[in-house]
Amino acid sequence: MTKTDPSQPARVRFAPSPTGLTHLGSARTALYNFLIAQQTGGSFILRIEDTDQKRYDPNAEADLTNSLKWLGLDWDEGPGVDGPHAPYHQSQRMGIYRQHAEDLVSAGKAFYCFCTPQQLEQDRKEQQERKEQPHYAGRCRELPLEEARARVAAGETHVVRFKAPKEGSITVVDRLRGEITVENRNIDDRVLLKSDGHALYHLAAMVDDHLMGITHVFRGEEWLPSLPLHAHIYEAFGWPQPEWVHLSVFLKPSGKGKMSKRDTEQMRLSGQSIFVKDLAAMGYLPEGVLNWIALMGWSYDDKTEFFTLADMVEKFDIDKLNPSPSAIDFKKLDHFNGLHIRALSVEDLATRLLPYFAAAGYPVSVEQLLPIVPLIQTRMTTLDEAPELAGFFFKEEVSAPADTLLGQGLDAAPSAAAVRKAIEIIEGLPDFTAASLEEPLRAAAEVLGLKAGQFFGMLRNAVTAQQISPPLFESMEIVGRGKVLARLRAAVEKLETLH
Repeated sequence: MTKTDPSQPARVRFAPSPTGLTHLGSARTALYNFLIAQQTGGSFILRIEDTDQKRYDPNAEADLTNSLKWLGLDWDEGPGVDGPHAPYHQSQRMGIYRQHAEDLVSAGKAFYCFCTPQQLEQDRKEQQERKEQPHYAGRCRELPLEEARARVAAGETHVVRFKAPKEGSITVVDRLRGEITVENRNIDDRVLLKSDGHALYHLAAMVDDHLMGITHVFRGEEWLPSLPLHAHIYEAFGWPQPEWVHLSVFLKPSGKGKMSKRDTEQMRLSGQSIFVKDLAAMGYLPEGVLNWIALMGWSYDDKTEFFTLADMVEKFDIDKLNPSPSAIDFKKLDHFNGLHIRALSVEDLATRLLPYFAAAGYPVSVEQLLPIVPLIQTRMTTLDEAPELAGFFFKEEVSAPADTLLGQGLDAAPSAAAVRKAIEIIEGLPDFTAASLEEPLRAAAEVLGLKAGQFFGMLRNAVTAQQISPPLFESMEIVGRGKVLARLRAAVEKLETLH
């Protein structure tokens, strides 16, 4: 099968543990889940795995939901969206997990363990001395159930462990890697339920995925070593397994090693980030970010690189996911973001730019931006660059340093004379448009014995106070004759101070 059968609606879940800001890896997992759900007419479920209440951060959950909404990855069931499998916070489902743990104990597939932390630590030390992989020693594995239940009823501290089979082997299929076979003797008796009654991931996620009808489990490849255990848990309950899809990891930009917390902190200090919240604040489009992360692990063919979210829904194919790791490449993010900026309509881009201009002190309207956007759209990599590129349009005055007003290779006197000539021409024009400006000013450059670029560079600096700006004549038209003349006259005055 090269594509998930669209006649079979997929039920997929994105189930993060909110302990910090939402990063690119989480966003990509959410995206792939969303694409399969959309492609098959299925359901995309958001489930919050907050069983570890010590690490759970409500601010991180708020960041998560805000990030998904910003990316346009709306969930069909989950927090804030009613669904048949509520609640969608695992901390509110503990009774469900305890009942399922008891069911496994009753079926002989799990057992009560009364080993103390000191006993377990001593076992680990002895195993290390024997150069064995640390594992549960099996002290309580074969306790008679009646005796174990009596000890539980008496209030003795205990956990519930899975009774992993010890004979033979298990073969599990990962969609990207094929069959994975593991000897059962190498699978540990992992804790399912802690002594405080809280379920661990190995139980909670499997129970929820089954009860919520999950058909595909997309998760990071760090869970591959746990896959045989999870398959055994499904078998112990007598449930059919979902399709397992373990996604590749992201590497540092150097391509050497996974990202660490220290790496992300240093990255933020240098003006880059792997966090969705930061990318939004830095002026990246959700479309650009989605295009970028989609292709860090998936490709449609060897030449197509521009994808809208609708394109991805149409073309996404699980079997074209790449299990090899991808290095984070911010130059590619800039590239994709530029492509998506240029693909926006003028009005859409103008609307998205409003908060950036407001933050820079220019409370402008969409109508004011409409004539400006076409002049800067192809020059932008991120939205936050717009005020710097186009702020001069909205200033009453601009102030370029006097030395930047000098024509290339010219002293102050000939530079001032050239600007005066421009003033004379502009004052005499019947119409003040880009088309009416260019021809007489080009002719003036020739009369002055200047190259056009030399002359126009002086005018650009005088009108915009920028050495790089949108096209000169179109910019002058939008600024308006009155302001242009005022700025040129101010430039002459500055040049005269250099005599």
